[in-house]
Amino acid sequence: MSAPPDAATPTTALPTWFRLRTQGALGTAGGVLVTLFLLLALTFIIGRLLPIDPVLSVVGSDADQAAYDQVRREMGLDQPLFVQFFVFVTNMLTLDFGNALLTNRPVIDDLIRVFPATLELATATIIVGAGLGVPLGVWAAVNRGKLADHVVRLISLLGYSTPIFWLGLIGLIIFYAKLGWVGGSGRLEIYYVDMVPDVTGMLLIDSLLAWDMDVFWSAFSHIVLPASVLGYASIAYISRMTRSFMLEQLGQEYVIAARAKGVPKRQVIWRHAFKNIRVQVVTIVALSYGSMLEGAVLIETVFGWPGFGQYLTNALLIGDMNAVVACTLIVGCVFIGLNLLSDLLYRFLDPRTR
Repeated sequence: MSAPPDAATPTTALPTWFRLRTQGALGTAGGVLVTLFLLLALTFIIGRLLPIDPVLSVVGSDADQAAYDQVRREMGLDQPLFVQFFVFVTNMLTLDFGNALLTNRPVIDDLIRVFPATLELATATIIVGAGLGVPLGVWAAVNRGKLADHVVRLISLLGYSTPIFWLGLIGLIIFYAKLGWVGGSGRLEIYYVDMVPDVTGMLLIDSLLAWDMDVFWSAFSHIVLPASVLGYASIAYISRMTRSFMLEQLGQEYVIAARAKGVPKRQVIWRHAFKNIRVQVVTIVALSYGSMLEGAVLIETVFGWPGFGQYLTNALLIGDMNAVVACTLIVGCVFIGLNLLSDLLYRFLDPRTR
């Protein structure tokens, strides 16, 4: 007679599973905290060593020595570097990054104002970039060496080699100044500013929540051109990488075997080959999205877009290290968050990574 199942087995399996998951979560959290601290320390130290005097940005070059020394003490710059860093980190734990030199407002208030604008632009851009770049890359790989492949490669080459600020200026001249199809500088026509409640900071969503379609179409007409210009550069990168991934899969034996068995071409492409490159595609789309959040400086400047990139550039030019360090920390958090999101998607798309 066989022995009865051990009743203790289910109760011991759960703590083991729970312990492993907890250890994994604590390890990830520890790695994130160490990365953010090193990023914060490095940015803070480099900022203090730069040959830019933030005191002069406040008092001006004509101030006397007494006024200069007073402002320097008020900004805490007369303290040793490690004391300045300790005070900054202590304040940062309460989301107090100090005041911005340019606006004389708390940095956190400035970031709450400018970051949603860039987030909205980057999200619209990645929709354009991934929505067109992935199908174009697949199309080019399937038609390797044919006219379609050459057209997609030409589009990618132009996207890589054309300066994005020049493309933005040409787009403004043609589609705004000549044809009048899109809005011009800024996020809205001036008479629509502050007409909808600021809920998310993203005008397309806020206008829909308020169901004010005039504001929505104004915001849409202003975002479509900068998102298309940025999206074109993203299409060039995503389509090229997708094409390379697909070419590798289309040459695998399982794809040849599926074709030999008479599996329809569409099914071979999307259910067999493309299924195996989804993890790589997610990675490049996530990296592209993070790059747009931090690197849309030129487009924001050309289109007068009051976003995060323009704010960071202005802070760097005047040596406002409170704003620079806060912006750097946010960029680091964005990339870490995207990496964690990518890891979760890996587990969903590829069971082998679980």
